[in-house]
Amino acid sequence: MDTPVNSLSRTSSIENEVSLTLSIAAVERDTGLSKDTLRIWERRYGFPAPHRDGQGERAYPLDQVQKLRVVKRLLDGGHRPGRVVAMPMEALLTLSENSLGAVKPLPSQELPDVRPWVGLLRSHDVEALRQQLVQAHMRLGLSRFVTDVVTPLNTLIGDSWMRGQLEIFEEHLYAEILQGVLRSALAQLPRPEPGRGPRVLLTTFPGEPHGLGLLMAEVLFALEGAECVSLGVQTPIWNIVLASQALCIDIVALGFTGCMNPNQVVDGLTELRSKCPPATAIWAGGAAPVLHRRGVHGVEALSSLSEISEHVAAWRDARKAAAVA
Repeated sequence: MDTPVNSLSRTSSIENEVSLTLSIAAVERDTGLSKDTLRIWERRYGFPAPHRDGQGERAYPLDQVQKLRVVKRLLDGGHRPGRVVAMPMEALLTLSENSLGAVKPLPSQELPDVRPWVGLLRSHDVEALRQQLVQAHMRLGLSRFVTDVVTPLNTLIGDSWMRGQLEIFEEHLYAEILQGVLRSALAQLPRPEPGRGPRVLLTTFPGEPHGLGLLMAEVLFALEGAECVSLGVQTPIWNIVLASQALCIDIVALGFTGCMNPNQVVDGLTELRSKCPPATAIWAGGAAPVLHRRGVHGVEALSSLSEISEHVAAWRDARKAAAVA
């Protein structure tokens, strides 16, 4: 029997209303803002102002979630909650534009202008975007491709998403395209020289689902002749310890994007450091500001992927010095 048009419209309207809200747990995962922070801001600043679902639980409309993303990016840039949380979205976007700035001028004529590539992503021209990435890799070499093209492109993609210019599925599409290009390039590298080291284990903590930066780091480690073992993302801390022992790992390399609660990052690194042997180095990198604001004793915080080369060289020098001693 056919469904009456009016009933179908009401059903669609209800489904849309439900689908356009997120639970507090989902907002925490999406924005990196803890549940406690969201509740405190709600009381102190009147924002966010979630609805209540049928069970009385908080339900956050997507426009509020989008604003929270922009607020989180500004907080990571050094702004205070008391200033930005209560600001209207238009003012936040203006402040974000001024804080983040436009894409920095390219340092060399030979580097491609990556800004039009965002347009390719928005128009879903997958093959054209993949071709641009492959050509840049072939022209510049793998190391410069990662540091001078992919890194600023990732920032541009992230900023575009934060400003509502890209959908989440488009950001995921970009990540899949880039991962394909990087994995193909990685497979063509020569095998590392046995015994030269270091043996590097790459992963993220539970709660950190982003693995693109991890793959970029793996490429740069491999270019330095390191033997790399990737566990992918969200490996429990004790399993990181077990894997590093079983695989005779010299360096545990961890990636952070800023989506985890800062206390979880610090506590996790502290726990990992206490459980790993002192001879196992722990390196942490990524966009999480807490890595540099609250350092963990015995954990090396890398400011950028370009530091991997010099850190690997320093590790080898230290190992040679220890062997001589």
